[in-house]
Amino acid sequence: TDVEISTRKKTFAEVQTERLDQAERTVLIKCPSKLNEKKLLQYLSSHGNVKSHFFFENRGINALIEFSEKSSIASLQDAVGIPSASEYHVVPFKSRLFTFTLKNPVSQRVEGTPLHLSPQCHIPVKDLIEKLCLADSISSQMYILLNEYQLTEENIKLRFLACSLVRDFACAYFPDSTVKPFGSSVNTFGKLGSDVDMFLDFCDTGKHATKMKKGPFEMEYQMKRLPSERLATQRILSVIGDCLDNFGPGCVNVQKILNARCPLVKFSHQPTGFQCDLSVSNSIAIRSSELLYIYGCLDSRVRALVFTIRCWARVHGLTNSAPGNWITNFSLTMMVMFFLQRRSPPVIPTLDQLKELADEKDKHIIGGYDCSFVSDLRKIKPTKNTETLDVLLCEFFEYFGNFDFRRNSINLRKGKEVNKPESSPLYIWNPFEQDLNISKNVNQPQLEKFIAMARESAWILQKEDKTQQMINKEPWGLAGLLIPFGKNNSSKMKNRMKGIGSETIRSLLDSLKLNNASSQQKAVGK
Repeated sequence: TDVEISTRKKTFAEVQTERLDQAERTVLIKCPSKLNEKKLLQYLSSHGNVKSHFFFENRGINALIEFSEKSSIASLQDAVGIPSASEYHVVPFKSRLFTFTLKNPVSQRVEGTPLHLSPQCHIPVKDLIEKLCLADSISSQMYILLNEYQLTEENIKLRFLACSLVRDFACAYFPDSTVKPFGSSVNTFGKLGSDVDMFLDFCDTGKHATKMKKGPFEMEYQMKRLPSERLATQRILSVIGDCLDNFGPGCVNVQKILNARCPLVKFSHQPTGFQCDLSVSNSIAIRSSELLYIYGCLDSRVRALVFTIRCWARVHGLTNSAPGNWITNFSLTMMVMFFLQRRSPPVIPTLDQLKELADEKDKHIIGGYDCSFVSDLRKIKPTKNTETLDVLLCEFFEYFGNFDFRRNSINLRKGKEVNKPESSPLYIWNPFEQDLNISKNVNQPQLEKFIAMARESAWILQKEDKTQQMINKEPWGLAGLLIPFGKNNSSKMKNRMKGIGSETIRSLLDSLKLNNASSQQKAVGK
């Protein structure tokens, strides 16, 4: 659509700024189950023009209301009452979360159409598989999956609102601070239902420093001095965590994890339904978010392939939401990006190529690491690669099913397989902190399981008879890959994968159709 194209071409920073501004003009209202939409909007319009709104289900009906002017919120807040404290005593913090009730529900009969509720989570895999079977090609199956799983416009607004509500607390102490989402909420690879990673940013400190350079004298703030930045971060997060815990409406299960490598506060934000992780500004994480944003915007096949591979990995137990030796979604995403850089011609440019296109304003040196790359999408030449997603999906499994993990590592800066600098089973260079391996947590059995599943998937895609499967109403194409192997009704599959649950990875590898024994030795790295 035209709207899609126009939003796609904006720079990462432009989109962020626009969304943060939108969130500042937004309120969230808990509504009665029988609600007359027209009357609610009529009432709200007395405080100013309502620019957009939507309803969603989360412990009852809720409305997100975006006003055209920020001043409308102050006008609404003036008219809102404080809950009568009969059973409880309330903390008198006036936020942008309200409850709307009908004084006399019986007389205010609900006329008009039923409310349209925006979904805030994706459909279960079994429902997805049914939808996929109705498609006409693997490409269209992959786009169906993308459409079902990707963040909606409404869900993105809700994510930015959650950040904006946390910012209201931070501003009580640090009036210049902002709270911004990073990671999957903004990098175009977020899935409905995923957590919101947010960070507290004191972005103005640098600007003030340059202002005072002119003139014969200097003036600066007296500020508390602490021995390390880490300690300052811990103190700030500790206080804001306490604030959310004690005063934040709907902030529950607040956990302060201040001794982690990256200190953070975890909490559930009941009004929006999100699990949130709040940390203090991490410039490199933001650069990673922007890099993925650029890759996601360059070609629609990029996101379709990433969402497909992630869903496939989850179904087969290759990824897990709990921390451990599993491959993470971030590592998988980087593997997809690397694969797309390796196609001939490449689908996406390498990070070094993006760095060459960078101009002065794109220069970012963070903690000694060069994190520069072009931000203007128009400067990046479109790819000449015309491979379909059908081809790319099968080739992805082929490529990594036969990748020499024992010897080679994955480097997105160069877009080349380079020798591993150390012996981790899976080595993926951090695109910015060049001395870090983002997949250091992955152990040999997990990598072997990934290789086995990739080979099995390539085998299924190459051998399948789509027409026959469609006639027999059997899952085909991508649908067939999203059923845990061994649970498919097809007797062929059963015979080939007998007792997969009880087999060890070793005998599973042996039973797969491998090209030859030597390629197996190489891939498993024994």
